[in-house]
Amino acid sequence: MFKSFVKREAPLHLMLIPGLALVVIFSYLPMAGIVIAFQDFIPAKGLFGNQKWVGIENFIYVADLPSTMKVVMNTLQIAIMKIVSNLLVQIAVALILNELLFARFKKFVQTIIYMPHFLSWIIISGMLVDILSPSGGIVNRLIVALGFEPIFFLGSNAWFPYILVLSEVWKGFGFGSIIFLAAITGIDPQLYEAARVDGASRLRQIWHITLPGIRMIIVLMCVLSLGSILNAGFDQVFNLYSPIVYDSGDIIDTMVYRMGVLDAQFGVATAVGLFQSLVSFILISIAYYLAYRLADYRIF
Repeated sequence: MFKSFVKREAPLHLMLIPGLALVVIFSYLPMAGIVIAFQDFIPAKGLFGNQKWVGIENFIYVADLPSTMKVVMNTLQIAIMKIVSNLLVQIAVALILNELLFARFKKFVQTIIYMPHFLSWIIISGMLVDILSPSGGIVNRLIVALGFEPIFFLGSNAWFPYILVLSEVWKGFGFGSIIFLAAITGIDPQLYEAARVDGASRLRQIWHITLPGIRMIIVLMCVLSLGSILNAGFDQVFNLYSPIVYDSGDIIDTMVYRMGVLDAQFGVATAVGLFQSLVSFILISIAYYLAYRLADYRIF
């Protein structure tokens, strides 16, 4: 019995070794660097060298910075707007795709809207800079043609957060709608047939059958999004922002980058990153607990 079990299961477990090795090397071993958050770290002395221990002074220093609260609020604002917008657009797109009758046209549309997901933020940022340019961008040309003054979208604190949200939604709504579209396909077709017999319109069918049918998936995705509430998207912000829009676009990740890489304040940057990781861990734990309670979702 044991030999047959080993023979059957051993190859599957061996396949896990490369993945586990990558997780250990890139996720667990770097956790030794957490100690830097409590030190006045000097790289020349090495990670385990005779570094000066400062306790929680790095955390106090960050908390006393006048820009810290603004950065945290920017992160929360941008992240929450992204979460809400992504969910609403993805659900709407899934509903629309489900209503398309021609299979070939449906596949064509799906392919087109999935494509932006596979573009890097470097490419998309270059496109946005050209499209939104105040001098020659197509958007501002249209604005000027309508008789208005051009707008410096990427240099305006009033516009920049919304540019981040809109570009995030455009990049990911097609791919993100797959989950909701898959949930819709799991609804019993007989419910729609019964609704049509009773004279229900397409909108009534969506409201009374489709949306209730994917209610638990919507709840699940909303709850699981809590874990990323302190992640406003470093790649996107880093490639689009500038000192002009620090007031509305600077987030925790970019603050850590400037402190650690540009200003060489390694201890302070690690302290900020550690605080963000701890808060994210707590939020993810709460999210999975709520997912289990509200949507009966379990990892194991």
